Amino acid sequence: MKVQLLNILNKYGEVIRYLVVGILTTVFSFLIYYLCSRVVKLDYKISIILSWFMTVIFAFFSNKIIVFKSNTNYIKDFFAEIINFFKYRILSLLIDFFLMLILVELINIYDVIAKIVVQIVIVIINYIFSKFFVFNTKA
Repeated sequence: MKVQLLNILNKYGEVIRYLVVGILTTVFSFLIYYLCSRVVKLDYKISIILSWFMTVIFAFFSNKIIVFKSNTNYIKDFFAEIINFFKYRILSLLIDFFLMLILVELINIYDVIAKIVVQIVIVIINYIFSKFFVFNTKA
């Protein structure tokens, strides 16, 4: 049993770590969105942007350190990673924003439900971006 668990962790460790970090990041994003939209009573579009901004910094460091275990020896490499990370997160923000517009304004889905659905899509997209374009150690 212990050996099987270690084999699974060795084979799928990165994906498991990404899912855990992704879930935590999504919960954090949702919490910030909820606080902005419900407690502070900001428009949902502004709440999306604020929740993105606050979570992208957490996401960068948790993905760099925990998920992809990326080591940068030079400051220029660190900045290259963070610039690429933000570039792809801006792209996922646009996807998030437009999917929310479609679901909330065109299809009339309750915004909190729409946000949950959209976040699942965003987690998948962000893994692909991070794995192949940001923390790709072969590059």
